[in-house]
Amino acid sequence: MSTNNHLDYLDELEAEAIYILREVAGQFEKPALLFSGGKDSITLVRLAEKAFRPGKFPFPLVHIDTGHNFIETIDYRDRMIERLGEKLIIGHVQDSINEGKVVEQKGKNASRNALQTVTLLDTIAKHQFDACIGGARRDEEKARAKERIFSVRDEFGQWDPKRQRPELWNLYNGKIHKGENVRVFPISNWTELDVWNYIRREKIELPSIYFAHERDCITRNGQLMAASPFLNMDEEDVVERRNVRFRTVGDMTCTAAVESYAYQIDDIINEISESKISERGARMDDKVSEAAMEDRKKGGYF
Repeated sequence: MSTNNHLDYLDELEAEAIYILREVAGQFEKPALLFSGGKDSITLVRLAEKAFRPGKFPFPLVHIDTGHNFIETIDYRDRMIERLGEKLIIGHVQDSINEGKVVEQKGKNASRNALQTVTLLDTIAKHQFDACIGGARRDEEKARAKERIFSVRDEFGQWDPKRQRPELWNLYNGKIHKGENVRVFPISNWTELDVWNYIRREKIELPSIYFAHERDCITRNGQLMAASPFLNMDEEDVVERRNVRFRTVGDMTCTAAVESYAYQIDDIINEISESKISERGARMDDKVSEAAMEDRKKGGYF
C-alpha cells in the first residue's frame, strides 16, 4: 500500500493554519493580519499566500510602528509589501503621543512598547476590524498558553481569560457583538522550532538580524541590547562590539540580543535545540512582573 499521501508534522501544522485563515475569511467581514516584521508574522504571510493565491489576500496587513524599530525590520517590511502587492496599514505610536492619548515614558529604561496597545486599539476602531490575525504561539509565554485560537475581546479590546470559548473538534466560533473583535492565532500550536523548520523547508527570507552578526551592544539589566539613541544611553553604558543575533524582534528598547555564531538556519535550529532559555527570555517587557504579559493582554495588547 502506498504511503505517498502521508503528511509529516509540518504539513499537518500548515494545513491547520491554512484552515484557520480560511475560517477567518469566511466568518468575518473586516479581518486584518497584524504584521511585526518578525519570523512568526512572516510565516503567517507565507501561509496566507498558500491559502489565498492566486487571488488577493482577503485582508490588509497592519503594522503598529513604535518608531523605535530595527531598521532591518522596516526595510524587510517594505520590500515584502512591494513583492506581495498587498495593502499595508501602519499605525504610528508617535501619532498617539502627539494626540496626547499616551505619554512618552522617561528615564533610562523608557520604552514605547507598552504604548502600542492604544495605537492598536485606535487602528482597529478606525478601520472597524472585527478580527485581527497574529503570530502568537502557546509555547512563548504562559499567558499566551491560556488563549484559544479564536480569542474574543470586548468592546474595549480587553481579554478576559474566564470568558474563553470551547474549541472542540477544531470548530471555531467567530460570532461577536457589535464593538467586539476577535484575535486569531493560526500558529498557536506551533513551537519556535516548528517555525524555524518551516522557514527552512519553505526557504523563507528573514530580516538579517535573526542571523549572527557583529553589532555595537551595551549590557543593561543583565541583557545585551543593541546600542541605540532610543535606549537613553549615558556615560555608564559601555559600548562593546559583540557577535549576536535576535531570537525575537520587537521595539529596540525592549528586545535583547543573544551571543551567537549561528549564521545559517541549520545553526540556529541547533542552537535553539540546545538552549535552556525561552524565546521571550530576551524580552525586557516580559520581566516587569510575573504576570506582565497577562496584564498587558487584559488591557488590549495583542
